[in-house]
Amino acid sequence: MTFKELGLAAPILKALQDEGYTDPTPIQEQAIPILLKGKDLLGVAQTGTGKTAAFGIPILHHLYESISLRQNKRKVKALVVTPTRELAIQIGESFTAYGKHTGLRNTVIFGGVKQGKQVNALRAGVDILVATPGRLLDLMNQGFITFRDLEFVVLDEADQMLDMGFIHDIKKIIAKLPPKRQSLFFSATMPKTIVELSRKMLGSFEQVTIKPQQATAEKVEQGVYFVSKGKKPNLLVHILEQQPNASVLVFSRTKHGANKIVKKLAQANIKSAAIHGNKSQTARQNALGDFKDGKLKVLVATDIAARGIDVDGLALVINFDLPNVSETYVHRIGRTGRADASGIAISFCMAEERPYLRDIEKLIKQEVPRLGEHPFMEDAQEEESETKRRPQKPRNNNSLRNNNRSGNSYNKNRNKNRNRNRNNNSSKPNT
Repeated sequence: MTFKELGLAAPILKALQDEGYTDPTPIQEQAIPILLKGKDLLGVAQTGTGKTAAFGIPILHHLYESISLRQNKRKVKALVVTPTRELAIQIGESFTAYGKHTGLRNTVIFGGVKQGKQVNALRAGVDILVATPGRLLDLMNQGFITFRDLEFVVLDEADQMLDMGFIHDIKKIIAKLPPKRQSLFFSATMPKTIVELSRKMLGSFEQVTIKPQQATAEKVEQGVYFVSKGKKPNLLVHILEQQPNASVLVFSRTKHGANKIVKKLAQANIKSAAIHGNKSQTARQNALGDFKDGKLKVLVATDIAARGIDVDGLALVINFDLPNVSETYVHRIGRTGRADASGIAISFCMAEERPYLRDIEKLIKQEVPRLGEHPFMEDAQEEESETKRRPQKPRNNNSLRNNNRSGNSYNKNRNKNRNRNRNNNSSKPNT
């Protein structure tokens, strides 16, 4: 199936052609026909599957088809609620790209910055509003936003919003929605809380599910290094020095940890920047902009701040800390290997993170290839032995691979595992 076969308005098809889109991804192919019929939708899909286009394209189509019915002053007809500033900005950019020939307007509102420019944009009139929950409620309470004319509402990354503590804000927003609307609900996972929330928001709905193993980019070469906690920075420097021109996204579990990584890299004369919740919006946007433009080769991010990072040609993702939530691993490695590009995802695993690795492998239903030798293997082995001697914290008894401490580079180890990874490349990755 192609986008032309979906019966979309000509200006939208032209924009998709400009963006180089020809064939829809699985979630787009399944979701767009449902949404064009005006039905509610529950979408279960990971990052990198093309969710934004799946809900953005039909919303633009509906609004464009009814453009003559609009009053002179534009009213908010479509609302997209999403957890982070970066993701909100990315969604806004997508609406701009897909709707550039339609004459429709969108704007993005989020916290962490002064509200003046956002309020002015709302006063000028917009058709589509993309918002984070806190700023949305704030401007609603001030009377700058009303849902009287709302026809479409999207709750994106619902599970992440709950993880970030937005459950009460989301319930308040849902309570203000007009009863007559088309509702779209997207989440990567469906725990009980999410199921209950979706029932409050959706009417009679259809469901589209893209399984996690489909959303794990098949062209991403995955691998794990076992390394002690104290030697993780050394291994990171070692890898980055071997790939000085590569764009690298490094994940830290904490904001403090991200700052420490930047300092360690600076000591090795490697320029990097951190983005996390304690950074100002200006600092975050400047760092992300420099990274996207290629002015900055290494970006260190926490999981929350990294939502919405979509960088063309991102060569390498490094999990400096393994995530303690397995689904987060899929989100992280989905930052690379997007569209038709290939990518690499390397994880560092110290002894105490072994349970996280096992949980990840259960989720993705495959073993993450062991990369074996590196210059700091001895420290990892000593840490593993020390951990085993602690009776209160029993760990995995699997020993690390023997090594000759030769310090082989990642590129040499990657070749050893390339054939193993190819066995998993059964289909084209989602975008």
